[in-house]
Amino acid sequence: MGLATTWRDFEWQIVHEPAFSPELHAALDEVLSEEVAAGRRPPTLRIWEWDTTAVVLGVFQSVRNEVDEEAAQRLGVTLTRRITGGGAMFIEAGSIITYSLYAPGSLVADMSIADSYAFLDDWVLKALQSLGVAAFYKPLNDISSDRGKIGGAAQKRFSNVPADGGKTILHHVTMAYDMDAGKMMQVLRIGREKLSDKGTTSAAKRVDPLRSQTGLPREAIIERMKETFVQLHGGTPGYITPEEMVEAVARVEHKFGTRDWLYRLP
Repeated sequence: MGLATTWRDFEWQIVHEPAFSPELHAALDEVLSEEVAAGRRPPTLRIWEWDTTAVVLGVFQSVRNEVDEEAAQRLGVTLTRRITGGGAMFIEAGSIITYSLYAPGSLVADMSIADSYAFLDDWVLKALQSLGVAAFYKPLNDISSDRGKIGGAAQKRFSNVPADGGKTILHHVTMAYDMDAGKMMQVLRIGREKLSDKGTTSAAKRVDPLRSQTGLPREAIIERMKETFVQLHGGTPGYITPEEMVEAVARVEHKFGTRDWLYRLP
C-alpha cells in the first residue's frame, strides 16, 4: 500500500506516427515498454496506423489453430505475432483503431489485473461516450456497447527490464471501425467456430464497428480520443526516437519477422 500513483503524477507523451508494418508495430511495443521501464522514455500513449491487412496472433496461439493460411495467402493477409496474450486480431488499414499504453506499474499498484483493464481504458470509454456511443467495459478485457462488441484489450507486465530499470505495463487495445467481416471469416478459423456456436450468420453482428455507431471518419474518433486523454490525464505530442526505431527494426530482423517467432508453439 502507499505505492500507487495517479495519471497526473507523470508527464505523458502521445505518439501518433505514420503507418508501419505489423511486425514493426509488435517490435515497437516491446522496445517502448522496455524504454519506459528503464526510465529513458516517459509514460506514453501510442496510436497505431497500419500499412497492410494482417492477422496478429496472441503470444500463446498457434498459426495452425487460428488461421486458414491458404486463404490468408490468397487474400494477401500478413501474419504476425505480438508479445501479449489474448485472441487473434484481424486488421485492415483504415478499418481499425489500435493504441498502446506504456504505463508505470505504480499506476495500478493496488489493483487486481481484472480491475487494471477497466481502469486503464476508462478514458477511452469517456471519449466514445462523448461521441454518442453507449460504451462500457465487459470483463475481462472487452470494450462493448449496447449494439455489440467494439474491441478488446491485452496486457504484458515488464518488471526490471533491464535489470536496473523500473516496472511498466504494456496495455493495448484494438477496436473495430469498419471491418470487412467476410474477409475476416475466410481467414480466421476461430471466428467461424464462435459464430457457429452462437448460431450467428453474420460476423458484423458480433463486432459492431464504430463507423456505424458514430457516423464519423476514423480520424475524427482518434482525435477525440487524444483530446479526451489530454483533458483527463495531460500529455504532450511526442515521437519515436531514432534510437528506438533502430532497435525496433533490428528486432523485426532477428525476432518479430522470423518464422521461428511466427510459428512458435506455446
